[in-house]
Amino acid sequence: MTATDQERKLQAHALYERYGRPLELAHQGQYVAIAPTGKTVVAPTVLEVVEKASEAFGPGSFVFKLGEKTVWRWR
Repeated sequence: MTATDQERKLQAHALYERYGRPLELAHQGQYVAIAPTGKTVVAPTVLEVVEKASEAFGPGSFVFKLGEKTVWRWR
């Protein structure tokens, strides 16, 4: 794993802990996109959350399934 990969992994973990975890109870099983700035978008499907997040704050965000350790990042 490169330093950049490790940095992204740490960034993703920190963002989820701060902004995603508080959403788990109300949105369990849904998807959240979290921008590096902390802005979030929640939707029931990956496609919806990516579309909404792209419109709301552009690329560079992380996508998680709330309550699970699944993560994606798009550029």
